[in-house]
Amino acid sequence: MKAAVLKEFGSPLAVEQVPDPVLGTGEVVVDVVAAPVLPYATEVFSGERQYALTLPVTPGAGAIGRVRACGPDATRLAPGDWVLCDPAIRSRDDVLTPDITLQGLSARGEGGLFLQRHFGQGSFAERVLIPTENAVPLGPVEPADAGVWSALTLALVPYGGFLAGGLEPGETVLVSGATGNFGGAAVAVALAMGAARVVAPGRDEGALAELVRRFGDRVTPVRLTGEDDTERMMTAAGGPMDLVLDILPPAAGPAPVRAAAMAVREGGRIVLMGGVGMLDGAELALPYRWLMRNNVTVRGQWMYRRDAPLRLVALARSGLLDLRQWEVTEFPLDDAVEAVAHAADRAAPFRLTVLRP
Repeated sequence: MKAAVLKEFGSPLAVEQVPDPVLGTGEVVVDVVAAPVLPYATEVFSGERQYALTLPVTPGAGAIGRVRACGPDATRLAPGDWVLCDPAIRSRDDVLTPDITLQGLSARGEGGLFLQRHFGQGSFAERVLIPTENAVPLGPVEPADAGVWSALTLALVPYGGFLAGGLEPGETVLVSGATGNFGGAAVAVALAMGAARVVAPGRDEGALAELVRRFGDRVTPVRLTGEDDTERMMTAAGGPMDLVLDILPPAAGPAPVRAAAMAVREGGRIVLMGGVGMLDGAELALPYRWLMRNNVTVRGQWMYRRDAPLRLVALARSGLLDLRQWEVTEFPLDDAVEAVAHAADRAAPFRLTVLRP
């Protein structure tokens, strides 16, 4: 089959013929129809992000496709079914603390790297091999809409954060990083889950105005200045937050994360999903006494729990999460290098670049 291959960090992707995936028990082979390209893919492929990725590799985290073949233990999936290929692959021999690899992107620890040896090849290819449980049924999909459905792979990350934080309908949520690619998805997901108000801090006034244009007065924009940001966020929201989700990238630094976190109410929750300190930068510091005396819960969350993809598909099918918010630009697999560059240049909320093998 044809695939885009990263042979060395810093080198361009090479589109070439690679061996077909070989189906085993507990696995599914999917014909890839649309594979999303992350806006920071250039940082991963250059080595800047220092992701644990064994080379050479076919990159690509997640896809929309059709089942080509199933293993003998699949009782409901059938060839031809439309599925979301969930890239968060977990080991099956430890339910409490499974090792995880993000297919075609990264891994957590030595166990995740071990998983990469079998499930490491990602979705920038005509076909992809995934565990049976990672083939999430979508129901009927028009082939022309496959690119739009791939927005689920972006929305899944903040959705996992909100599930971890126990977001309840009617709550006030602050999304730290709301003007970014994942942050914009977080705003859409929070509203779809029933948040009464989403506070969106940021420095880009145009991006903040665009969020309000899309979602109306349930979004409260706050321009960050670096001075009294916490107080201004609470004033704009009419009080402290029920839940703060941080999804800022590594370059942001800890200051805006701390300002957002300190805006949470007594008994509130803070969920950390961004990249602060990930590239040897300054770490986030929160005051022990304030956390303790205000009964604040701080939780780190990497990706999402196992049932999140199926639940998110239902949210989209219901119309609560409108995937049509995303503007999709498509490239053929042969133009993978151009697609990666385009994704970096168009790194903004609700803009999505996909490959169409």
